[in-house]
Amino acid sequence: MSMGLTLVPLLAVHPLATLNAVLNSIAAVLLLIGWVAIARGNWKAHRAAMVAAFAVSAIFLVSYLTYHAIAGSVPFKGQGAVRVVYFAILISHVILAAAVPVLALRMFFLAWRQRWEAHRRLGRITLPIWLYVSVTGVVIYLMLYHGV
Repeated sequence: MSMGLTLVPLLAVHPLATLNAVLNSIAAVLLLIGWVAIARGNWKAHRAAMVAAFAVSAIFLVSYLTYHAIAGSVPFKGQGAVRVVYFAILISHVILAAAVPVLALRMFFLAWRQRWEAHRRLGRITLPIWLYVSVTGVVIYLMLYHGV
């Protein structure tokens, strides 16, 4: 138990909610792999990792929308300081998550057009935002469904 919350067994959570957290985790790992690859000058590995991260994030979006169409909104039951932390993370996550598809699509467009300097400049903004959204998605899942 954590901060007065009851731990929910994994099987008691809707499978799509868990899938969404797994997809966010995979996207975060792929983003890190892509970042390391380009830092090492391996643009082929970078491209593969970033295309995979985009695909995983797209699958996440479909799963997320499907889950919320089925389950609706799930209220956070934590109280006190953890509630403030949860909503601070949630609000920043939601605002930045709205930007990720636009930023990611722009990054792909710039790469496709071989506008490498613009791609690099935007990547310095896009990567941290996309990574933050992926990681905080997992944190929100853990806090909401498992009281972590």
